Amino acid sequence: MLDAGVWDLDELRRNDYALMCAYIHPDCDAEMLDLITDWYVWVFFFDDHFLELFKYSRDLTGAQRYLDRLEAFLHDAGGQPENPAESGLADLWARTVPSMSDDWRRRFVLSTHNLMVESMWELRNIAEGRIANPIEYIEMRRRVGGAPWSANLVEVASDAELAGHLAGLRPLRVLRDTFSDAVHLRNDLFSYEREVRVEGENSNAVLVVERFLDIPTQRAVDLVNELLTSRLHQFEHTALTEIPAMFAEFAVAPGDQARVARYAKGLQDWQAGGHEWHARSSRYTKISRTRNLGMSATGLARRYAQHGHSPVGRTGGHLPIPELYMPYPVRTSPHLPAARKHNTAWAESMGMFAGDLWNESLFDGFDFSHCAAMIHPDATPDQLNVSSDWLAWGTYGDDLFPVLYGRTGDLAGAKLQNLRLSLFMPLDAGATPQPLTPVERGLADLWRRTAGPMGSKARARFRTAVETMTASWLWELANQVQNRVPDPVDYVEMRRATFGSDLTMSLARLAHGELVPDDIFDTRVMRQIDNAAQDYACFINDLYSYQKEIEFENEIHNMVYVVERFLSCDRLAARDVVAGLMRGRMQQFERLVAVELPALCEQYALSEQVRRQLTRYAGELTYWMSGILRWHDTCDRYADSDLRARFSAVPRAPQGGVRSIRPHQLVMTP
Repeated sequence: MLDAGVWDLDELRRNDYALMCAYIHPDCDAEMLDLITDWYVWVFFFDDHFLELFKYSRDLTGAQRYLDRLEAFLHDAGGQPENPAESGLADLWARTVPSMSDDWRRRFVLSTHNLMVESMWELRNIAEGRIANPIEYIEMRRRVGGAPWSANLVEVASDAELAGHLAGLRPLRVLRDTFSDAVHLRNDLFSYEREVRVEGENSNAVLVVERFLDIPTQRAVDLVNELLTSRLHQFEHTALTEIPAMFAEFAVAPGDQARVARYAKGLQDWQAGGHEWHARSSRYTKISRTRNLGMSATGLARRYAQHGHSPVGRTGGHLPIPELYMPYPVRTSPHLPAARKHNTAWAESMGMFAGDLWNESLFDGFDFSHCAAMIHPDATPDQLNVSSDWLAWGTYGDDLFPVLYGRTGDLAGAKLQNLRLSLFMPLDAGATPQPLTPVERGLADLWRRTAGPMGSKARARFRTAVETMTASWLWELANQVQNRVPDPVDYVEMRRATFGSDLTMSLARLAHGELVPDDIFDTRVMRQIDNAAQDYACFINDLYSYQKEIEFENEIHNMVYVVERFLSCDRLAARDVVAGLMRGRMQQFERLVAVELPALCEQYALSEQVRRQLTRYAGELTYWMSGILRWHDTCDRYADSDLRARFSAVPRAPQGGVRSIRPHQLVMTP
């Protein structure tokens, strides 16, 4: 590495990566500390080597070949190393993998793949002079920034390998993601001068915020610091509240609990040590404005304000909707009239008009079939009926849970109801228990109609999409009970679940059968296409539902309100920020479809038939977004006059709630 023209011995000593590793892993023995230090020397060399060879020259072809060869050494297929990055990776791989499980190896391969391969994303942005929108930046920084990779090494260094069945659960995902975001945001603050003003980089959170909000650099620095603080608070909140609950819920064995505890402590040590090393290392320019990272007075005040939500004075009437960027047309299914009749009859037969939560007149004003007819304009009559009923069922459950469980803080009852819902989605499409409530009755009927014709893999994916949405209802209830306004990043990521995005998109994917391989939908490009579309649609709902949720329902789960609290601004300024995020996500969607989707097809040498299916899928997402916008603009669910009439009396939930069930009715089947 010292002969590659990137570093010399003096620079290596000045950067002092051994000091960094001694800070971030203070409990390692000498042998382990040597191994971990060598990994970090390798990753910093790779970053600088790639910069030197390709970022200055903009050699995209050479960069892709370099990365393809390097990745082969993660699969014992690299052959003879051609450069120091390959030599280092081959050596480290052989010294690390034998002591770890296959599950850890898969996770580490993925995180190493991401930090290497997604360097192309940075390189293309530099070549195009393109600066990411804030949501895209946070997502991609986790892939290219390397902190998830560091979290994998924490498992090695702390003898804290996570059990495979726990590693994917939300509490541990949040620990990893909040750790990663804090590490990356801190690095961006320290490295702004070097990366942006010296090296010409444009992947830096300070620059992203500065350009997106059109604010001075110092104000952007302060806001990035506030977000860093918020992510650290989210880490602490998760470690102290969600991890113990996870232990109890899944009956985690004592040994696994101890490993999770060592893992959390290892991540904390990394944060503290990484901060100290950044402050001392000559790799970064010292600027006084980054002195109080993650611990500013306003950040500490925000910590208490997160749990200080109050309904007092939350009025103001209808939120005026600004002009929204929507480049795609609306199409409507010709089967809409019949679907409307079916949808109303179905909701009544499921018992959704019992009590005061919904009635037929209110339901007709919601007009879910109109929404379904626009987001699935080419659906058959039966497909349109199913889509309409899923929209009705999801909205009914979303309305029901706060009324039935939120007002009384009955998290146990909500959890029991949510556990029962899985009983009505058997993977073998077999028998289900007798439904006790409208939400159970509706789900049992929809599962039979939707999942029955599916193959086993598609059925499992679809059940996961439904369970992701229903689990998010519990997350919302927990925040309400704790009086906790969500962290901005956590809110955006969970909003996709609470909106039911995966569920409705899964209905669109069904039309493509098994033609498109699962691993294609799991690529970074396809995931970003989905996420950009989902965020646009979610923020539509938050703009239109602001008055309903904030004034009438005392809600806290609304992007406008989250931005208000984070930026300490009024609702109109927050509204404009949300509209700006929508424009950024839509423009990113357009670029992904026009530029990166064709490149993906070439990279994987996809057949013409699969390419047409992917193009068709992207086109269906355009109808999904434009249809959702038109529905919000035309339905009665969010109009001021309808809201005042609807909420003139506190709605009463239907009788026969899950709290009346007996323990034997909660027995889960395989």
